Parts: sequence; C-alpha cells; structure tokens
Amino acid sequence: MSTSMANFVEVTSSQQFEDLLKKTGKSLTVVHFSASWAPQCTQMNDVMAELAKDQPQVTFIKLEAEAVPEVSEKYEISSVPTFLFFKSCEKIDRLDGAHAPELTKKVQRLASSAAVPAGGAEPPKEDLNERLKKLINAAPCMLFMKGSPQEPRCGFSRQIVQILKDHNIQYSSFDILSDEEVRQGLKTYSNWPTYPQVYVNGELVGGLDIVKELAESGELENTCPKAVTLEHRLKSIINRSPVMLFMKGNKEVAKCGFSRQIIEVMNSTGVDYDTFDILQDEEVRQGLKTYSNWPTYPQLYVKGELIGGLDIVKELKESGELQSVLKGES
Repeated sequence: MSTSMANFVEVTSSQQFEDLLKKTGKSLTVVHFSASWAPQCTQMNDVMAELAKDQPQVTFIKLEAEAVPEVSEKYEISSVPTFLFFKSCEKIDRLDGAHAPELTKKVQRLASSAAVPAGGAEPPKEDLNERLKKLINAAPCMLFMKGSPQEPRCGFSRQIVQILKDHNIQYSSFDILSDEEVRQGLKTYSNWPTYPQVYVNGELVGGLDIVKELAESGELENTCPKAVTLEHRLKSIINRSPVMLFMKGNKEVAKCGFSRQIIEVMNSTGVDYDTFDILQDEEVRQGLKTYSNWPTYPQLYVKGELIGGLDIVKELKESGELQSVLKGES
C-alpha cells in the first residue's frame, strides 16, 4: 500500500521524528510504533491511511519501534502496536494495542479539541468519576494505598496490608502514588481525605482505624470477601475456557518471542482459545509453575489439562495432531 499522502509519513530516525513534531506545532500528531512482523500493525497502518484522508489537518507518523530505539525507550514503548498522540511537542494521550474504533474515536476527539482549548476543561470531570467508579468496583474488595501490597510506601498502608493478610481477606489494590488524578479525585468522590481507603462491593468501608476496629470486633471477615485459595483460583482460570493459553501479553500483543510464536501456531488451527496474561498477575505467574510442575511460559491447557509449552505445541502441529488435541479428542 502506498503512503504517499502528505500527512502520512514514515519516520526512520529520532532527528526526523523531533523535527516533524516541531513542524506540526499545535495541531495533532499521531505516532504509530509498529513492527513489520506484526500483522496487526499492518492492519492499523491501513486504518491510519483512512484516517489521514478524513483528517487532513492531523499528521500521522509510522515508526518501526525497533529501528528507532531511542524514541521507543524515551516513551516506554514495550509492545506493538502502540499509538502516542502529540500536540506542541508534548505527549497528550496514548493507546496500546490494535483497537481501530478506539483509535478513530481518540483522533476525532483530540483533533476537534484543538479548537476549544479554553472551554474544553469541563467534560473530563465526568470521565474521572466514571473512572473512579470502575476502579472502586474492579474487585469485590478494593484497597487504595500508597505503593503495592508487596512494597507499601507508608506506615498506614503497611499496617492495613498486614491486617488484610492476617484475616485472609481477598482484595485487589491500586497505588494512588501512580496516579495523581485518582489520588485527588477519590478524596472528593468519597468525601474521605486520607489514605489508605478500603471499598467493598463499591462502597467505602473506611481507612486504617475503621479496618482495625472491624478486625478487633471480629466483623472484618463478614465485611470483606474471604480469600479463595490460590489452587482454587488457578483451577478456575485454567477451566475458564476449553482451551486456555497462559502467556506474556495477549492475542493482540504478545510480549515475548515464544508467546508470539505460539499465538501464530494457535491462530493457524482456527480453534477458539482464550489467553491469560501472566505479566498482569505475579501470583498466577509463580503459582502456576508449581501447580503444573512446568517452569516456563507459555503454557497451554485443554479441558483443564496441561498440554505443554511452545516446543510441544510445535511438535503436535508438525505431526498433524494439534487440531484433535485442541478439540479434546485425543
């Protein structure tokens, strides 16, 4: 496909990239960090070409992530495709993965917002409340804290993590130090000025003092959901779908070469499968190695049984058995 449109440019050096950003000034620039080996990048380039026709005032840049590493490293690009949005040489937004509708939406929104810099401050408020609502409801028990359960970044957070652990409470956490908008917004949203904060089923329970009181009175277990054992959790994830692949990344964006190769083999069979990204969940990543006595990833399960990793899947494909194994026939 030719990319001869004036506002659709391929960039091959960091100097060229910097120059282009300066040249585009206040108008929107969309940068696609891509890789020639990834079919989803090719698809997204086609999407960009269409958008370039519709949005002549927006500049679209295609950049081979591995060919211009200094730019990729500067903007922490760890997978392809990733899209960054710039105005006045500043990064204003980011989109990870091959989501054509989302890309189109962002381009339209950011291109049009150029016209209303002054009055454009109001709408995001609603977005923040929506975001907070989603975070609060992300798990039955949510802890908003400084740092992570593994590395709490303040004494109160450390104490609350210990109490939840001692009482075998299952919870997910959010590091408020990683997101100033959430940190400030949640105080207003819940009318609670300090951290940590614990929510159960979307309702604020309170901070450290209240959690301590609940623990002392024996009510904490009734307030918060009890932990499901790791083994039980692993079993339920393994059986989430008849064919489950545990990998680094997901179907759209594989985060390592072995995962990328196994996805290609799986896609070639036409059999439906689900994936689980072990990079998102350290507990599963470590626990599954012990559970299945298999030290590496990716790992493929069919109907709850471990088939093996990339080598075994390749062998099964070569011997023509993969199809029937995935369908649980042999």
